Amino acid sequence: MKKIILKVEGMTCSACSNHVEKYLKKQDGIIDVSVNLVLAQALIYYEDDITLETLQNYINESGYKYGGIYNEKEESKKDNSKIYLTILGILIILIMYISMSRMIHLPVIPFLNMMKYPVNYAITLFILTIPYLIYGRDILTSGIKNLIHKAPNMDTLVTLGVLVSFLYSFINLILIILGRYALVENLYFESVCMIILFIKIGRYIDKNSKDKTKEAIKELVKVTPESALLKTKDGEKEVTIDEVKVGDILIVKAGMKVAVDGEIIKGNAHFDESFITGESKPSKKQKGDNIVAGSINYDGVVEYKALKIGPHSTISEMVHLVLEASNSKMPISKVADKVSSYFVPLILIIALLTFVIYLILGTSLNDSLIRMVTVLVVACPCALGLATPLAIVVSIGSLAKKNILVKSSETLEIASHIDTIVFDKTGTLTYGKLKVSKLYNYSNYNDNELLNIVANIESNSTHPISLSFTKFKVNELKVENYEEVVGLGIKAKVDNKSYFLGNRKILANLKNNHQNDEEKLSNDGNSIIYVIEDNKIIGLIGVKDVIRNDAKKTINNLKELGYEIFMLTGDNEITAKIIGNELNIENIVSNVMPSEKTKFIKELQAKGKKVIMVGDGINDAPSLTTANIGISFKSSTDIAANSSNVIITNDNISCLLTFLKMGKKTLKNIKQNLFWAFFYNILMIPLAIGLFKNIGLEINPMIASASMMLSSLCVVFNALRLRKIN
Repeated sequence: MKKIILKVEGMTCSACSNHVEKYLKKQDGIIDVSVNLVLAQALIYYEDDITLETLQNYINESGYKYGGIYNEKEESKKDNSKIYLTILGILIILIMYISMSRMIHLPVIPFLNMMKYPVNYAITLFILTIPYLIYGRDILTSGIKNLIHKAPNMDTLVTLGVLVSFLYSFINLILIILGRYALVENLYFESVCMIILFIKIGRYIDKNSKDKTKEAIKELVKVTPESALLKTKDGEKEVTIDEVKVGDILIVKAGMKVAVDGEIIKGNAHFDESFITGESKPSKKQKGDNIVAGSINYDGVVEYKALKIGPHSTISEMVHLVLEASNSKMPISKVADKVSSYFVPLILIIALLTFVIYLILGTSLNDSLIRMVTVLVVACPCALGLATPLAIVVSIGSLAKKNILVKSSETLEIASHIDTIVFDKTGTLTYGKLKVSKLYNYSNYNDNELLNIVANIESNSTHPISLSFTKFKVNELKVENYEEVVGLGIKAKVDNKSYFLGNRKILANLKNNHQNDEEKLSNDGNSIIYVIEDNKIIGLIGVKDVIRNDAKKTINNLKELGYEIFMLTGDNEITAKIIGNELNIENIVSNVMPSEKTKFIKELQAKGKKVIMVGDGINDAPSLTTANIGISFKSSTDIAANSSNVIITNDNISCLLTFLKMGKKTLKNIKQNLFWAFFYNILMIPLAIGLFKNIGLEINPMIASASMMLSSLCVVFNALRLRKIN
């Protein structure tokens, strides 16, 4: 199975996206499709033997236009809509003045006086209407085409309203020229112009609002440079990103950005990776470390081997995760989709019935047509179509900017129902790496000096504990006679002084007056290293997997919000309780195998719990998949990240709070959007039909088009509020 994101041009409402989606799903070789109205994209899952040309034909056959493969680096096309709208906006003032000046007792243009010069008046309005028909030809073409394809949409309603008004006015124009001057009051050219103008203004504002929802994607793309410095046998050569191949040796100097994901093979420097990690402090990278495209080299010169390029890079993977999530659909969106599929045909029937009933009741052809046009225009389901996808795109984009990648929009809806959160311990609540947690210094050295000596000696070791001292090596010392003593520790000489670093077994012939300190470290879950200088104990160092800085605060906040918290770990009960007590977690399950973690989550779900599992290791993959939502970190193993629904890219556990908050707010926002979209149509359609004309409440096509635009804007601005959630 393959997947691809293709651009689809010409969609204007949910009826359009629903039609494209249904049409594509029926085609041979298509496994699944999700069409996004806001992004104008189709996420297509298809069989391996299907070609791009076939997919292109499928989209074109659906009645819409294939726009190419989505390219995150593609520049937006220049849009002249603002210029056209300004010109037509000025022109509409003239049109309205010509048609209404006599009615509102303003000076009438002499040769355009409708009573004295009806032919001049009618022809002038006809000519001034032509630019609006030309500018709105995309609406008219779409409306007719979709009617032919038996998939009427918002454009179909507008097109029918515009064409009925225009053709009726045009026929009257011919009759006026032939001498039937009384028909001069039955011209509705200005309504045609106003309807098209309002629709276009609404779409212009709507497009700008949609563009704002794509900012997260654009910002991600911008972090990578356009060129790289390639190392060749002849020296350095600047090349474009597209010329870089996996395995190439690249150079990044101070102030430059890393071009592609790679591994350092020479040199060291500090790199700003804040766009990925959210951490403002630069991290030191040296030989063997991986660096990410877009990170900035603060100092030094580094050579690195290209590992991931193009669509396989970290940035591209993040962009496509955001896009795929934006293109997926929440369960609640099915309500809007189903309603929209029936809504447009229903409105066509209501409009036709309105016309016929008014004629039967003795209303003039002129007034009956106006009623029908008003119903067609006011009922356009644009707001209904935007209600769900716009909120999803805004939410997914906002979360991406906050270092939270959500793979599916469905996850956001599930998040609003979560009541239980299960944490893995190692690498999730803790850093998953041994760190120096406590130093008891009995020497004449200050703490930094003592740790520097230990770090220099430990740098020769391959034991995992030695890595916990790496950052303390600030000055290079000459280490001699280095020796590893199996089961005890390591020996070495520094500045003619003998050192022995190891466990308590190295104290066999030494007097130990530090049992109390050792006991404190042991009770706190530390591995203990004794530091001996010339047969004298000069230090006691506790090393353990340290709790994440933000873990305790996050746990407390989650509990205050009413979530039930569990900690699952394969560690022994004593270690688990030490961590649990420090984090204020009462529900602790220790000594569990991976299969037992999965079983435990299933037991919670059997009790009706909606569970989030937060983990980072291979052993967490089954439970991440089993939980209602699986959350992992960017530093997680690939299998854990692939098994999860959400990836936190900055390894900051507090992002969990932001995600849960956004889930609740998004669902609430969608419900608000759907309510206003439905409420608008329930309110305006009876007004358009004329059911309340006896109490003075009625509207005409111009007011109908303006109110339709305003209803869409209400939905757009409500959805954009999600960008302000922290």
